[in-house]
Amino acid sequence: MTEHLTIVDHPLVQHKLSLMRDKGCSTSGFRQLLREISLLLAYEVTRSLPLTTREIETPLMRMDAPVIDGKKLALISILRAGNGLLDGILELIPSARVGFVGLYRDEVTLEPVEYYFKVPDALDERLTIVVDPMLATGNSSVAAIDKIKAAGATNIRFLCLLASPEGVERMRAAHPDVPIVTASLDDHLNDKGYIVPGLGDAGDRMFGTK
Repeated sequence: MTEHLTIVDHPLVQHKLSLMRDKGCSTSGFRQLLREISLLLAYEVTRSLPLTTREIETPLMRMDAPVIDGKKLALISILRAGNGLLDGILELIPSARVGFVGLYRDEVTLEPVEYYFKVPDALDERLTIVVDPMLATGNSSVAAIDKIKAAGATNIRFLCLLASPEGVERMRAAHPDVPIVTASLDDHLNDKGYIVPGLGDAGDRMFGTK
């Protein structure tokens, strides 16, 4: 773990990730595991949320109880695969505001092409968590965060299932102020820009389009 990169090595995270990597994992099984692992990763990425206190009454007495401070946080999914992580985190934080960045990777240039952008208002007052299962080349993530910063966000964290060293470096160079939380830092990218050993294309495996 560094200041820029946190690898969540909890045994449940690592076990579920191994099940997802297995090419024999079914589409429904992959979706379910992604939802489960997203809850565990969300626990880590929200660890330092600011707290304040609010007076409540328990069955025994009144007390000043800790509650999350500030505006509702923003969850922004990089479409389409980001929605798999988004759905799980929303179970944990149902009051979060939600946004979407639509990008696809040109298979020749490996550069991102934008087709949709819609995010919550007042991003400058919210913690913004950007979610995408794979941090591969880093090109799409950097492009998405460029847009999100242009929309006003200043406090951003990036949550992914897998990361490559190349993607982490690309993000660190472009957005050193955006910490990354992931379940695994894999070995390298292959010549097609896929993470190795990885788990294939997360969107295809999630939606059954492989």
